[in-house]
Amino acid sequence: MPHNFAVERADQVGRAIVLTLITIGVFGIQDAVAKLLVQDYSPFQITMMRYWGFAAFALFLVARQAPLRQALRSRTPKLQLLRGVLLMADIWFFALALQSVPLGELQAIVIVYPLLVTVFAIPILGEKVGLFRFAAVGAGFIGALIIMRPGGVPLDWGAGFALASATLYALYIVVTRKVAAIDSAATSMTYAALVGLVLSGIVGMFFWQNMGWTDVALVVVIMATTCAGHGLMTIALTMAPASVLQPFNYFSLPWAIVLSVVVFGQWIDAISLLGAAVIVAAGLVVMARERAKRVPKVGQEALPAVE
Repeated sequence: MPHNFAVERADQVGRAIVLTLITIGVFGIQDAVAKLLVQDYSPFQITMMRYWGFAAFALFLVARQAPLRQALRSRTPKLQLLRGVLLMADIWFFALALQSVPLGELQAIVIVYPLLVTVFAIPILGEKVGLFRFAAVGAGFIGALIIMRPGGVPLDWGAGFALASATLYALYIVVTRKVAAIDSAATSMTYAALVGLVLSGIVGMFFWQNMGWTDVALVVVIMATTCAGHGLMTIALTMAPASVLQPFNYFSLPWAIVLSVVVFGQWIDAISLLGAAVIVAAGLVVMARERAKRVPKVGQEALPAVE
């Protein structure tokens, strides 16, 4: 019986990993479609329409579990509002970066967020970080500097937007960890959906442009991939701990490079790829050290959403 349970558990983890990889593939397609659209439309308009899909999906999931009025009862509403603002600002900056930064380089910069999570967790969560993890974080930041060196990704607004997106997302994850010990997942999801829906709508309506039917179809693709991606991610988290699945998020980098080449004909240069490899290696080291210190229960820790 124990052996059968172990085999069944291994099968569940294997399926969760496959679902995680599929999720990353879906979100990568979403980013590519969004990059096509932000060349002709404001990133704030596209972000608003993209968020409609996420909010509808999130509120649908919550409503299936409990009344929305009940889900809005938070013991830390200010932190929940802050989470929503951080997530919305992260998505805005990512969309702005999509206008000018190739997908491969953009993903290579954004994947520094696990390292930033380690840094922010010290003052916000009171976590202790040893010399080994600090060294890994430092190496990761060196990798980011390699990507943004002279002759690499231009040090312009696009690179700044990418770094801002990674920073805000890292803060969002740390604050999410803080509220996870206080509020239910349904409450956190409800606040993230409603705060983003309001903010994206207030800003996005000032940048509205009428769209052709082809572009409307692309927006529908973005909404569909948003729902599909978050749905698959939710299922994966019921099968395996987030700490097991997190390293597979780095599949987003080679996938972004492939999409960048196939869809936009933009190649990442070898030195930037080296910098990205340094960031990935540093991130994996940090994750391994964190996992050795704590093993979360299934579904307890949120898997970072792929942009």
